[in-house]
Parts: sequence; C-alpha cells; structure tokens
Amino acid sequence: MLAHATDDGDFTLSQRDFELIASIAKEQAGIVIRAHKMAMIRGRLLRRLRALHLRSVTEYCELLRGPDADRELPQLLNVLTTNHTAFFRERHHFDHMRSHALPEIYARSTRGDGRVRIWCAASSTGEEPYTLAATVVASQPPRNLDVKILATDIDTDVLARAEAAEYSREVYERSPPDLKGQLQAESVGHDTVRIGANLRKLLTFRQLNLVTPWPMKGPFDAVMCRNVMIYFDAPTKKSIVDRCVDILRPGGWLYLGHSESLSPPHPAFELIGRTVYRRR
Repeated sequence: MLAHATDDGDFTLSQRDFELIASIAKEQAGIVIRAHKMAMIRGRLLRRLRALHLRSVTEYCELLRGPDADRELPQLLNVLTTNHTAFFRERHHFDHMRSHALPEIYARSTRGDGRVRIWCAASSTGEEPYTLAATVVASQPPRNLDVKILATDIDTDVLARAEAAEYSREVYERSPPDLKGQLQAESVGHDTVRIGANLRKLLTFRQLNLVTPWPMKGPFDAVMCRNVMIYFDAPTKKSIVDRCVDILRPGGWLYLGHSESLSPPHPAFELIGRTVYRRR
C-alpha cells in the first residue's frame, strides 16, 4: 500500500502530466489551472494515489490516458475542486435577501403561481445552502407558498457530506453569534451538530457540472453562484451567466462572490449592490 511506501514512491508532477491534468479540468469542468498551481495540484493528486495504491503521479496520469479514464474522472474532479465555505459567509448577501429580495419574491409568488425557487449553484459541503434555508425560515414566508432550494455541486463527496447536514461544533461555533440560532442546530454528539429539520426539508441536493447542459428549467427567483466563476475563463463565465438569464424570472436575483463581477457588464443584469445583480 502506498501509505507504507511513501519513501519509495515518485511523487514528482512533470510538466507533461500537469498539462494533462489541466487539460482534463478545462475540458470536463471549465476549470482553468495556471502553472503556479502545480504544487497544490500535486498535493491533491496524492489523495487519489493513496486511494488507488499507486506509487507515482506518472502512474496515475497513465491511468487517465488509458481505457479506464472515464471511471476515474469524477474522482479526479472531486480532488481538483476547492471547497472553502462557511455558514453566513459574505453575510451582506443574506442580509439583502432577507430585507429586499425575499419580501418581493413572496409578494410576487402570492399573486402568481405560489412557487418560490432558489438555486445554490456551488453548494460545497452545505454551509451556504443551509444558510439560505435559515434565511428563508427566518423571513417567515407565507404558509401557502411552496418554497424549495436546489443545491448543486460538481463534487460528489462534498454533496454527500452536505446532505448529511452534520458539522463539527467548531465549524458551527464560527457562525456569527447573532445568526447562529437560525440554523436550529441539534447536538448529535459531543463534537457534532445537525442542522434543524425545518431547514433540511427545504433543500434538494444534486450533482451538477456547470459547464454541461443543465437539466432544470426554472424559473428561479434567485441564484447564488458564488466563488466559482473565478475558476473559469471568460467564455465559460459568459456562457454560465447567459444561462442564468434563461432560468431566472424577470426581476430575479443573481448573487456572485466577493471577488467576482459581471465584467464587461451583462445587458440582462443591473448591478444593485455589492455583487448583487437583478435580471432586468
């Protein structure tokens, strides 16, 4: 096993193998990996070497060039994606949603079809969609509305963790003190909490690669696509934003990450606040 033979293994990531990994990431998921990320990518590949009991990065890359590559690709994408997240991260978005977006959405839905649909497009380990659910519950939507949140991610491993809704108490305690109670967390062990059932029932988790066709048609009232655009090149970003236009209701909301923007400005969106856009 590799775990007992790490001193004998060759864990060098050659330029040729790095180019293979980068090309797969771009082709399969739209992720752009620059040369300065070589050391980080090598470290992440070691997880797959250990799982497959391989003794070198080159051996792993030969697997990716071989007939069994398709079976390994989902696992490769899992280790290449970044999953930094937290409850109530970039709080201003949730403040905006509660004070501005949700009241408008509820009023429209009450007059219309009675449906409220929100999409969290990069849900990672679940902190973001559960924060969305907490924001919805705290806003006290009218009881006659059908409210659902779709949470998607390309990484099947983090989706499984998100669906379990269990987090270390340390992660939970990092939440803002004045908002932490909205998660309705229940202790399931000395060091573990589970997000409350009222929040869990609002969520549906699905695996989704943003650069492939989207199975859902919408319309959505709001889309959170935060801290994922930074991994794509300009044409991929434009394609995703164009498709967000197609699935958002007129007047619907698009939330991007703190370091992201619609640049150049998109004709279908109006900038309302800090990385908060509204479909015209």
